[in-house]
Amino acid sequence: MTDKHFIEVEDGEEVAAAHHKASSDDWIFFCHGYGSDKEGSYRKRAERASEEGFNAVRFDFRGNGESDGEFIDQSLSSRIADLEACIDFFGPERIFLWGMSFGGKVVLHANERFDVEALILKSPVLFNNEMEKFRSVVDEKGTYTHFGDKTIDERFFEDFDSYSFEEACEYVDMPVIIFHGGDDSTVHFESSADAVKEFDTEVLLRKFEGEEHSMSDDAEEKLLDEMFYWLENL
Repeated sequence: MTDKHFIEVEDGEEVAAAHHKASSDDWIFFCHGYGSDKEGSYRKRAERASEEGFNAVRFDFRGNGESDGEFIDQSLSSRIADLEACIDFFGPERIFLWGMSFGGKVVLHANERFDVEALILKSPVLFNNEMEKFRSVVDEKGTYTHFGDKTIDERFFEDFDSYSFEEACEYVDMPVIIFHGGDDSTVHFESSADAVKEFDTEVLLRKFEGEEHSMSDDAEEKLLDEMFYWLENL
């Protein structure tokens, strides 16, 4: 069974969330990437999670999908606030955080407020320099537009620069698993390989040879199989 919720965040704005129910105290919160939404592959992942006995919550960050707000007004801080509002709304006992691409950056910096059981990262943005290609355009033109209509301006980087990967690592004391495509040209595999060296915790890095930032259906199936096997054996 799946329930739809509109969760108040701040200033009267709401985020749209879908809860795939399971009869357990385990909850996975799925955070999508920079300019995507909770549908498509996230629906499939949440359905699989529910089948595996996890309550699954997929939601749209503000400025995306069914949630309120304009994309240009959003930041890393606003995305963290959206995730925190979803977790507070459901009040889970055991929390697992999934982050894809920029969603990986969100869960990395959001986890310190909660007692998180594990971080699951897919092709994650972790180091701040991954966003330099966007910053250079903003510095030159004032704005940068991605995916046709996802625009940011200097406010995004004013907020972004207040976060540090190295400082966030101090709060990562739970198991971490990272899935990354070997041919990812959006966020290079080497970024995840370098990040593993910085974590002072149990980390499993899984490289999918020949896969891009968005993986094939076959790779996605293998990823989920491995993920739930890993979770079962924590």
